[in-house]
Amino acid sequence: MTHLDRCDEASRTWVTEAIAAVEADANRSADTHLLPFPLPRAWGIDLYLKDESVHPTGSLKHRLARSLFLYGLCNGWIGPRTTIVEASSGSTAVSEAYFARMLGLPFIAVMPASTSPEKIAQIEFQGGRCHLVDDPATVVVEARWLAEDSGGHFMDQFTYAERATDWRGNNNIAESIYAQLELERHPIPTWVVVGAGTGGTSATIGRYARYRRLATKLCVVDPENSAFYPAWLAADWSVRTGKGSRIEGIGRPTVEASFLPSVVDRMVQVPDAASLAAMRAGSAVLGRRVGGSTGTNLWGAFGLIAGMLAEGRAGSVVTLICDAGDRYADTYYDDDWVSAQGLDLAPHLATVERFLGSGAWPA
Repeated sequence: MTHLDRCDEASRTWVTEAIAAVEADANRSADTHLLPFPLPRAWGIDLYLKDESVHPTGSLKHRLARSLFLYGLCNGWIGPRTTIVEASSGSTAVSEAYFARMLGLPFIAVMPASTSPEKIAQIEFQGGRCHLVDDPATVVVEARWLAEDSGGHFMDQFTYAERATDWRGNNNIAESIYAQLELERHPIPTWVVVGAGTGGTSATIGRYARYRRLATKLCVVDPENSAFYPAWLAADWSVRTGKGSRIEGIGRPTVEASFLPSVVDRMVQVPDAASLAAMRAGSAVLGRRVGGSTGTNLWGAFGLIAGMLAEGRAGSVVTLICDAGDRYADTYYDDDWVSAQGLDLAPHLATVERFLGSGAWPA
């Protein structure tokens, strides 16, 4: 046996143990809760929030990071000395740093300089290193360069998110939602509402609904400056905005490879001020702070529910709590920061309050 053979055998053993460690994380983590959002029962419409903030790393991206590590390990891309590099606005990087530390691997997060200090601190707490760039549109290119220079592996969530997750089931988020709704009065949701960062979550849910032959429709909500909505509207996937999103975790300046438009039934563009207004109003109802992307989800869900109510249709709507609001104390929940961004939340707060009281929504 040559020295190279011995190294290969040792690496294969390490990969086997690494896969077991990552899978054990899923086994010891309870599924996330499906919380009812209080609406008048007489409306005949129920709203549920899948609370992804209770994952060990605090966000929906924990599922994605676990899938990406398994994908990279099984493909032979990650070994015992591989530096892991990711382009991320925060939550994916927090989760990937967690798994990298679990496996004893160095981790570098490439992200916009505008990322909240709380997320940077969480990445560093997990043992990761943050590489900040001024232009959000360059994070992917910069991450690719860093991976090449270090001889590491670029995880590339924007390409691999939709293929790393088993959309047929295997305890993915879609399968979990439907299982948790089994005993509710409307167990097959009329709509599921999600945002798009990589597009992986919307692809998983859309595919699963079709695979299980379910009537559920998928609505993707998109923040300002993101390319997904205008590209979907024009059916032109080359659209680029060249701008980053203020709503961390969703929105992209270009349409990413993991976004699957053919499974999307409707898209809604949500103003950033509306996202933050719905975030704050929703937090008041829930009695806990949620993040900005959850506000985007709620705004989209409220509009759909108002439409169902106006049409006299009963049913259920499901959306996500993507992460907790504690990460945004110095940004989305800071009135001075909001004002400095030129955002006026007042008219949007009034819209949400009117909806919660009467079910009315602007035309």
